[in-house]
Formats: sequence, structure tokens, C-alpha cells
Amino acid sequence: MNSLFERVFVRPPSEDYRNCNSTNPDKEGIDLVLAKNQHREYISILKESGIDVVELPVLNGHPDSVFLQDPAVVGHYITIVSRFGLHSRAGEETAMIDNLSAGHWQTGTPRFITAPGQLEGGDVLITDTTIFVGVSSRTNKEGIRQLTTHLRDTRIVPVKTRSFHLLCGCSYVGENTIVIAPSIVDVKPFSGFNLIQVSEEEVYAANILSLGKKRVLVPSGYPKISAKLRDARYQMLEIDNSEFYKGDGGLTCLSSPLYSVL
Repeated sequence: MNSLFERVFVRPPSEDYRNCNSTNPDKEGIDLVLAKNQHREYISILKESGIDVVELPVLNGHPDSVFLQDPAVVGHYITIVSRFGLHSRAGEETAMIDNLSAGHWQTGTPRFITAPGQLEGGDVLITDTTIFVGVSSRTNKEGIRQLTTHLRDTRIVPVKTRSFHLLCGCSYVGENTIVIAPSIVDVKPFSGFNLIQVSEEEVYAANILSLGKKRVLVPSGYPKISAKLRDARYQMLEIDNSEFYKGDGGLTCLSSPLYSVL
């Protein structure tokens, strides 16, 4: 069982997913049919790992909406509603809160990040003891200040990152261990954690998803980090994530956990 969450929310790719905000030169080659198939495989792996997966409706008109990690950080007691740094994504957070309030999943009371604050879920790394928040192009210091106000009893540590989201460059995999790409994320704030470092040429593989019990979901095609995880006695499941790579998204981007620690 995962110590941080037992349930995640997902949202299938919209019909206009090809129009997502992406700097990847391969974006024009996004295959929507393949993306939908990869998303279904992702859901299957999570379910087979004992995670309860709640599928929210497709949100057409919002090409980035498959990246459900970003609109909110969802907890049992409190839910932090994002204010997007990428303004073209505005509206996704409203749709998510509407979806959550219409269900019976015991999600926490919404607390909103307000202007001039900006905060996106992809910049929020939750561990058993600490929440790390990326200071990025999408999340600013005022957004982090508001988050700290909403979560007064939680240790919150800002982290400088050269990626557009902190979780592009690091992931928490349980056991007090963080997989991290030092080429794009400052490692200094993570003192006290075991760090498994990702080489610069495999940076994309720093975004991996913990499935609990030392099991992790990793993108296929990154042998160096796979070898390091095996050496650290992690059991790996691999998935082809090509169509979301083209959309500048990683494995954690595709789901929004219901965190037990919030």
C-alpha cells in the first residue's frame, strides 16, 4: 500500500489534446488514438497495483486537461486549488473542483490560490514529512506563501528548478528516497533524504510514479536510472509514455492523488 495515497483521479485526453502547450519539437506528431491507448494502459497498471482510480469526464476545449496533477493538490481534509501560471489553462481548476464536489470521495475543503499568487500541482512534491514546492515559471513565491498559510502545520520547503515544473525533475518513491535530476533541480533542500540521481541525458525519467511497497512506474527506454532503481531494490513496471512525452508531460502529470497526509 502507498503510504501517501490509495486513490487517484485521472482525466482521459481531450479530442483537442494535440493542441496542448508543449515545447517538444515532436508535438506535431502526437497520435491521439495512441495517447488514448497509453492512458488506458496507465489506468490498468494503477488498478492492478491496488490503487483506486476515479476517471473524471473528458474536458474538451482544454487540450492540457489530461495532465490532471496541475489543477489542484487534493487531500482528505484540505484541497489546494491552483491558480495557473500558464493562463491558457485557466478553467481546468474550476472543472476539477466541480467534478470533486459532485462525487462522494471525501475530498478536503477547497482553499484557493489567489492573484498575484501562482501555483500549479506539478510543482508540489509531497513526502511523508515535508512538502517541497518548485519556484518555477508556473509557481511564484506568492503562491508558495499562500500555500504555507493554508497548510500551517506542514513543513514546506521552496526548491529552485530550471524545469517548468518541479516534478519534471524529481519524484518521491517512498522509503525516504527521492529520484532527482541535479541538472535541473537544486539538490540542497533535500538533505536528509536518500537521493537516486538521474543523469542529464535521462532527465525525463526523473518523473516516475510510486505505486507503494517499493514498486515504481517508470517510462520505458531509460536503462541507467532503471539499473539504479534495481540496485536500490525497487520493483519496476515500465510503460510507453511517448504521446505524453510529446506533450511535455510525465507519469505523475497524468494523475492527481487523494493524499492522506493533507
